[in-house]
Amino acid sequence: MSEFDARAATWDSDPAKLDRARKVADAITREVPDLGRRAVLDYGSGTGLLGFELLPRAASVTFADTSEGMLTVVREKIARVGGGRAEAIHLDLATEAAPSRRFDLICSLMTMHHVTDLSAVLGAMHSVLSPGGVLAISDLDAEDGSFHGTGFNGHNGFDRRALESKIRGAGFGPVSYFTPCEVRREVAGVERTFPLFLAIARRGS
Repeated sequence: MSEFDARAATWDSDPAKLDRARKVADAITREVPDLGRRAVLDYGSGTGLLGFELLPRAASVTFADTSEGMLTVVREKIARVGGGRAEAIHLDLATEAAPSRRFDLICSLMTMHHVTDLSAVLGAMHSVLSPGGVLAISDLDAEDGSFHGTGFNGHNGFDRRALESKIRGAGFGPVSYFTPCEVRREVAGVERTFPLFLAIARRGS
């Protein structure tokens, strides 16, 4: 069982996570005014906090994650709300073939700092987006490693210019950045504030 499998059942009990997802969804909605016509892929969805915020506003949402524990929670939620416009799939764009279907918006929240091969995943995201599709990545700004602490093997947030270079290198157009919210976390007995960015980029025709 992975760390995320073990934490899935209680993941939604943190009000800060719910608030974060709501603020990022609101920011995406402002930047993608035709969201109601778009099929959304929530990549690294976890329990689907971001995707379920977008579901009433979008044409459909596909929740994708590698944690079966998280996907079990998503499927339970889908059963409660009705699954006509939502589905949950296991997907790792770093190691698995990209799905054959196409999406009009790919979003992720606090996922990409866990991704080792950013270029591969961004390239796969580009390949499954329809022409004119939107990429909406929300994650941590570059930080000193305090957020996760010692032993974390992912990225300590992202420098915005460096991430834009990666996104442009995957074939996307210019990147617009926003700061929809921040994360407060106690580090060594002191409350720290970690800003969260939202990066918006589009695939050309």
